Amino acid sequence: MALAQPFWRGNESLPGQPNCVIKQLRPTATAPHVLEMARELFRREAETLGRIGNHPQIPRLLDYFEANQEFYLVQEYISGATLQQEIKRSGQPFSEAGVKQFLSELLPVLQYIHSHQVIHRDIKPANLIRRSHDCKLVLIDFGAVKNQVNSVAASLSEQTALTSYAIGTPGFAPPEQMAMRPVYASDIYALGVTCIYLLTGKSPKDLDYDPATGELVWQKQVQVSEHFASVLRKMLEVSVRHRYQNANDIFRALDLEPYLDSLANSMNSVNPRNGMARRGIDRSEPDSQPSSSPAARAAMAIRARQHRSESTSLQSGISRSQIMAAKPSGAGIKSRDSGGRTGSSSGQKTPKPPKKLDAQGLQSYYSKGKRDFASYDLAALSLPKVNLSGAVFHQANLSKINLLGANLLGADFGRANLNRAILRDTNMIKAYLHNADLEGADLRGADLTHAYLLNANLRGANLCGANLTGAKLTDEQLAMARTNWMTIRPTGKRGIW
Repeated sequence: MALAQPFWRGNESLPGQPNCVIKQLRPTATAPHVLEMARELFRREAETLGRIGNHPQIPRLLDYFEANQEFYLVQEYISGATLQQEIKRSGQPFSEAGVKQFLSELLPVLQYIHSHQVIHRDIKPANLIRRSHDCKLVLIDFGAVKNQVNSVAASLSEQTALTSYAIGTPGFAPPEQMAMRPVYASDIYALGVTCIYLLTGKSPKDLDYDPATGELVWQKQVQVSEHFASVLRKMLEVSVRHRYQNANDIFRALDLEPYLDSLANSMNSVNPRNGMARRGIDRSEPDSQPSSSPAARAAMAIRARQHRSESTSLQSGISRSQIMAAKPSGAGIKSRDSGGRTGSSSGQKTPKPPKKLDAQGLQSYYSKGKRDFASYDLAALSLPKVNLSGAVFHQANLSKINLLGANLLGADFGRANLNRAILRDTNMIKAYLHNADLEGADLRGADLTHAYLLNANLRGANLCGANLTGAKLTDEQLAMARTNWMTIRPTGKRGIW
C-alpha cells in the first residue's frame, strides 16, 4: 500500500499542542538499496514541503521521520470543509463570479509552489479546504512525496509505475501526467477541471468527452461569458503546447476581459485569433481579410501588451497585471459548441440586446436566460427585489440604481460603477466586486458573506448592519466606510471596526 489513512493528534512538542495530521508512506519494496534511495528522496521532498509550507494557504510541515522502514509526515491540521463538501451540501454550483473569485485566491498559491519547482499533481475540489477561522482556501495533500517514493520502488522492483502508485485523480489529471510526464501546466489543467466541477457540480467522470479530441464536453452545462469560456478552454487544452503555461498567463487573460466587449461593439465583426475584421460578417465566422480600423489596431495592441507583460507579480489574494494604457477596447471571441469546435455563421443566433436597457428590458432578457450585461448602461434604474443572481455586470454603469432587497447572489460587479447605488438588504453572497466603485452606496443590511471586495472603493459606503462574514477586503477599505455595532466583520463577529 502506498499511503495509509492519515490520523490526527495533538503535537506535544509545540506550544499549545496544536492538532496535526500524520501521514504514513510505505514503499512498495523493502530491499536495502531501494529503501536507501527512497529514504534520500523522502528527505529531499520533505524539505521541499517544509519550504513551501511557509505560505499561509499551504499546511505547514511540522516534522518528518522514519520508523520500521516506513516514512511519516507530520503536517498542520486544517479545520474546515473541502470545496467538494461545499458543493454537495449546498446543492448549488458556483456562478461565473464565484469561480473567478476562486481563481483569484488559488492562482497566487499555484504560482508560489511552481516558483519552488514543485508540481502538486492532484489539484481537485477534495484537496481544497475552506479554512474555518478565516474562510481562506488551503491547498492540501501534495502528491510529490508519495509519487517520488513509490516511483523509486516501482522502477527497482520491475513493476510498472501505473500499477504501483497513484499519479493523480483520473479526470482531473491531464494526459501527460497519466503518462508519467507531469509539467507545471499539468496543474493548470487540473485547476481548469476543478473550475468546471464548481460551475456544474459534476465530477469529470459524469461529463461527456469528445471522442475525436479527448476534450471534456462541458459548455452546454454552464452559463458563462464567452471570454471566460475561452479562458477555461485554454486551461483545458489536451495539448500542453496550447495550454496556459503558468498562473501569470491566466491572470493576464482575465485582465483583458474589460476591454473585449467594447472592442467587439466598435467593430462589425472581429476574429480574435488574428485581429481581422470584415464588414457585415458574423464574428463567429473565420476571416482572412485584414482590417486597418483603429479598433482592430487597438485589439492588436492589447494582445501585444499581453505578451510583453512578462514581469507580472502575483501577490496573495488578487494582484493582476494592469493593462490600462490602451483605450477600453478588446477583441470578440469566436463562438464554439460544447466540444470546443468553432461555430458557423449560418446557424441561428439570438439577437443581442442594446447596450442601454430600461428596467423592463433588463428583466425580460434575464428571464430569457441572458446573464452577460458587461459594460451596459443601467444607471438610475429602479429594480427593487429583482432576481439577478449570477448575472455579469463587469464594467457596467449602475450608478444610482435601486436594487433594494434584490437577489444578487454570485453576481459579477468587477470594475462596475455602483456610485450611490441603493443596495440595502440585498443578497450579495459570493458577489465579485473587485475594483468596483461603491462610493456613497447604501449597503445597510446587505448580506456580503464571502463577497470579494478587494480594491473596491468603499468611501462613504454605508455598511451599517451588513454581514461581511468571510468577505475579502482590507482594514483600510473599511476605514473609509460607515459601520456600526450591527456590522458583522469578516471574522463573523459583530462590533465596531
